[in-house]
Amino acid sequence: MDRRAFLKVSAAAASASSLPWRSALADTADWRTYDVTTKVTILKPRGASRAWVPLPLTDDTDWHRAIGNSWSGNAAKVQVHSDGKYGAAILFAEWREGEETPIVEVTSRFTTRDRAVDLSKPNAGIGRLSAADHAFYTAPTDLIPTDGIVRQTAQEIVKGARTDIDKARAIYEWIVENTFRDPKTRGCGWGDIKSMLETKNLGGKCGDLNAMFVGLSRSVGVPARDIYGIRVAPSIHGYKSLGVGAPVISKAQHCRAEFYAQGFGWVPVDPADVRKVVLEEPPGNLAVNDPKVEAARKRLFGGWEMNWLAYNMAHDVKLPGSSGPKIPYLMYPNGETGGKALDPLEPDAFRYEIRSNGVKA
Repeated sequence: MDRRAFLKVSAAAASASSLPWRSALADTADWRTYDVTTKVTILKPRGASRAWVPLPLTDDTDWHRAIGNSWSGNAAKVQVHSDGKYGAAILFAEWREGEETPIVEVTSRFTTRDRAVDLSKPNAGIGRLSAADHAFYTAPTDLIPTDGIVRQTAQEIVKGARTDIDKARAIYEWIVENTFRDPKTRGCGWGDIKSMLETKNLGGKCGDLNAMFVGLSRSVGVPARDIYGIRVAPSIHGYKSLGVGAPVISKAQHCRAEFYAQGFGWVPVDPADVRKVVLEEPPGNLAVNDPKVEAARKRLFGGWEMNWLAYNMAHDVKLPGSSGPKIPYLMYPNGETGGKALDPLEPDAFRYEIRSNGVKA
């Protein structure tokens, strides 16, 4: 990924109410194409209003490809920005003071296929990350430190592990065994892993538990990263808890994680979803050794079901044109009016609605 890439649509181009669409690159039966529409309305605007909508991952992968985005609404200005560090694509809309009903609707089309890495067969052609990328993906973020209690905990967990695969697996299994999904956590959690470890309160949601994987991995030299996105369809692998059935998916955000290993490249993992299966898979509160949990535990070290839209891998995001502080990650629409930030975790009060329009032929 070119983290320095900067995408921008000029005001003149934006007036055409669309961004370039590409031809779908997938031509095999195992790819599925989706449209996701995000509609943002600023209720009770006061002065100038702004909104920021995450767009799909810009880099093509062998499991996710963006096709294009289009927009409509009454914004005075619409631009596509990159955060400049991670390459996160952000649609920025701004309305003039006096606009009674600021509104913007963004439709993104993308195609995905399930992802699995065969960890029994290393590929000699897949080498190590460059020194710069290794440093980048082992660096701390504002909420994910890699020293102190984080490193001390990780060193205990990986004691005796020799390879990056062994270290990552030990951390993954530790998270599955020692954390829990806390339904009282707002949204997906913000991933303050230092506080979690210090208080010994290891409950949270995906933004916490998968951040724990990333932080623990980075602290012992294993490159790792979060990927932020949203579920868009039911699971086809028999897990009610790991999909979304209704077309309205405004609260279906979900982040995942990856680590890098020589011979394998980026390897997908999702310990948070294992804990979600424990808590939410019918009939609920399953034992860790329940067959459904064991199957998910095996699948989610090295695989993802791609009923999911990937947005970006960005941390500590400064929203372009915002008067507010950095946000830990960009997985929700954000907005502000009259210089005051709106709560991205309250779509009904904000207000925004995200709809998955189903699989496209």
